[in-house]
Amino acid sequence: QVQLVESGGALVQPGGSLRLSCAASGISLDEYAIGWFRQAPGKEREGVLCMSASDGGIYATDSVKGRFTISKNNAMNTMSLHMTGLKSEDTAIYYCATTRTWTGLTSDPNEYDYWGQGTQVTVSS
Repeated sequence: QVQLVESGGALVQPGGSLRLSCAASGISLDEYAIGWFRQAPGKEREGVLCMSASDGGIYATDSVKGRFTISKNNAMNTMSLHMTGLKSEDTAIYYCATTRTWTGLTSDPNEYDYWGQGTQVTVSS
């Protein structure tokens, strides 16, 4: 049984930083594509940062380039999202995800099979 468990969501002031973590069991994050997605109220779920397992390639949505980074720890089977320079428009529920069918790079939520429960990130003064 595959499980992804996220942690780290919080209320943070604009300009602040936050690190989200995702612990996986039942699947190796080293073997398949991984990604962080977010969904704000009234909006569709969007890919924030995604990483290929085959070559380490990274996709980043334009609004987070230079501010957010994705990483993974193969020994611990965890992945992280490090967010800096947070803005109010970053407020959303953030999800980690992985797949058993893609080893390359994809930011399409429909290509991901397994999802965490979501963690709320609120950026507000």
